[in-house]
Parts: sequence; C-alpha cells; structure tokens
Amino acid sequence: MTAANIAAEADGGHVLLTVSGEIDLANAQLVQDQIYAAIDNDAVRVSIDLSEVSYLDSSGLRVLFTLAGRLKVLQMRLDLAVAPASPVRRVLEMSGFEPLERVREG
Repeated sequence: MTAANIAAEADGGHVLLTVSGEIDLANAQLVQDQIYAAIDNDAVRVSIDLSEVSYLDSSGLRVLFTLAGRLKVLQMRLDLAVAPASPVRRVLEMSGFEPLERVREG
C-alpha cells in the first residue's frame, strides 16, 4: 500500500499540514480524512506543505480540489507550498489548480 504521512500543527486560526510520501488511489481517502480531521472550525487559514510529496495522481488532485471547495464555502484561506522543480508542482500547474488557490514555492 502507498504511504503518506501527515503532520498537523495549529497556531490560533492557522493550521499547517505537512504531507510526505505519495498520494494516490490506494490512500487518497485516508489522506483526505486525516486532513479534514486536522482542521477545526476555528481555523481561518490552512497551509499544506507538499514539498516532501514524491507522487500525486488524479485521486490526490481530487483531494486538493475537494478541500479547496470546502474551505472556500467555510471562508477559510488555503495555501500550498510546493518546491519549484517538484513533479507535484507540474501536476498542479497542468491541472489548473494554481489559479484556484495560491501555490507558492516551498
């Protein structure tokens, strides 16, 4: 099974999630559940560091698009940190995700 690790830190209204490993069909639902569990109702901003993610397929993209939509409804800001030369950054750019939410260099 594919492995992804998620570490969460909360500081006031800011939640920082650091994700490492791979996100694909085998673990996308588990990753989504862990991300949602880490975000409480007091959050106003969610940052996800994807710098250590080595692989992201369409299931992983679905997790991010679904999260972005959910946070928008809740009026929470989403930032992604992605390394400039990362394959994950290329996938996000090709998917059209970047215009939806701010993607910054990690």
